[in-house]
Amino acid sequence: MDDLYAVADFCLIPMGTAEPSVAHYIAECQRVLEKSGLQFKMHGYGTNLEGPWSQVSKAIHDCHAAVHAQGAPRIATDIRIGTRTDREIASGTGNEGKVKRVEEILAMDIK
Repeated sequence: MDDLYAVADFCLIPMGTAEPSVAHYIAECQRVLEKSGLQFKMHGYGTNLEGPWSQVSKAIHDCHAAVHAQGAPRIATDIRIGTRTDREIASGTGNEGKVKRVEEILAMDIK
């Protein structure tokens, strides 16, 4: 079977840092994701990421490596990953499609 297309949401949490703010660590992770070529979107408590499973997991691994290199001694990451085989998902449209479908249903409430 080909690599599964993964739609993921992850929250990388640097721990043991000198400052309570972790924004510069998260910025470094976003730089890693930019280089990955995958579709991603940061939100207030994490990042949506999608693409082939192996590339998604490698990108999260690379975020860990980069944030450790920035001086974070520990990192905890929560990850949710969804896959489906009942229909084709065009690359880069997994998260967007989920949101759009819910918005369509909510729009029917207005009529």
